Amino acid sequence: MDLLLGNVPWMAWNLVLALVPAALSVPLFVLGRRPTPFWWLGLVTFVAFLPNAPYVLSDVIHFIDQVRRTHDNLLVAFGLIPQYLLFFLTGFGCYALSIIRLQRWLRARGWSWTRLLAVEVVLHALCAVGIFLGRVFRFNSWDLITTPGAIADVVRIPQPTSVLLLVLTFLVLAGGTGVLHLVTRSPLGRAVQRSMFG
Repeated sequence: MDLLLGNVPWMAWNLVLALVPAALSVPLFVLGRRPTPFWWLGLVTFVAFLPNAPYVLSDVIHFIDQVRRTHDNLLVAFGLIPQYLLFFLTGFGCYALSIIRLQRWLRARGWSWTRLLAVEVVLHALCAVGIFLGRVFRFNSWDLITTPGAIADVVRIPQPTSVLLLVLTFLVLAGGTGVLHLVTRSPLGRAVQRSMFG
């Protein structure tokens, strides 16, 4: 039980960060809303914080470590697995729904499916880089403003291992979002979207 309670503070903080882009998507991507200078500032903030939502998936390393250190199968089955599953689904759900809301807004503005796909690919790629910078080098979204030079130094010369991690992360993001696209097109998914995002 102490192990589960010990996870709550850092999981809660990561979920707060994951909720930021989802919360920003509500006022930013209101159907019919036209971009203003203030809207563009909100969009930049949205993109900067978007990697925080799928970042929760990288916390699987903590799950693996805790399972290895725990010799209580019941705690793993009925404690750790449900706790991490809810954590992963909430964080990644914020990510996918943020992208879906953006795409709906762009589609209403007449964007073609090829342009929508290009936007999604770019966002997955940016988020893969963001997750990598956060997990490996411990950067945060606000470091884009406070220490941009340090980030630039890190991404200047990619290593083969880094490229492999980025590609795998991109595939997970694209695949997971694709699955949630299908879920949100179901009657239940549409009802959830309407209740959460209007």
